Parts: sequence; structure tokens; C-alpha cells
Amino acid sequence: MALQTAGIQVEGLRCKAWSEFTRNASPKMNFVIGLDAEGFEHQPAWPGQPVTALWDYPALTKRSAGNVEVGIFAIQMLLSLRRRIELLVSLHARGKQQSDLQHDLRDMAHL
Repeated sequence: MALQTAGIQVEGLRCKAWSEFTRNASPKMNFVIGLDAEGFEHQPAWPGQPVTALWDYPALTKRSAGNVEVGIFAIQMLLSLRRRIELLVSLHARGKQQSDLQHDLRDMAHL
């Protein structure tokens, strides 16, 4: 519901198992962005060694607010993610070096 409210298409989206990214026919990842510090610490090595960064957001399920407050927080989080992703796409389109993008990607965690 929060994704739709933020204007993000959800049709056909689903959670994916790690094994889907390790197959021979899997798309090559250039960037991997973790949204949860706990999960990010325990992730296995990504094939192809993509640039990784942590943009840590508190888990919505751990919030002790009512449904309305959690919904508002979810929308704020999605808008924050959208802003960061738009900035990343803009930087990538300018042809920056991979090492510069890595620093920028990690710096975006502090926006």
C-alpha cells in the first residue's frame, strides 16, 4: 500500500531468494544497497563484487506506533529512498568512475 501511495508500481514485484542472484543467467549487479544493518552484516559475497552500501532504515515492524503513524513513516521512508535513487541515477549517468560512485553511494546514507 505504501509503495502504491508513493507512486511506485508494484505489479509483478516479489521477494527474491539469494539463490536467484547466483545463477549463471542472473543479471550482473553493479550496486547492492542494504536497507537494514542487521541483514547487511550477514549477507554473503555478491557475484561480480558490486559496489555495496548501507542505507539503514528502522524496520517498520519494530515500530511501536499505530497503523497511521507507521503508514506515514513508510511513505517518508519511500520518498527518502526515491530521492537517494534519483541522485544515484543522476551521478551514474554523468559517467563517474566506479570508485567515485562507491564513495557517493556510501555518502548518500547520510542524506
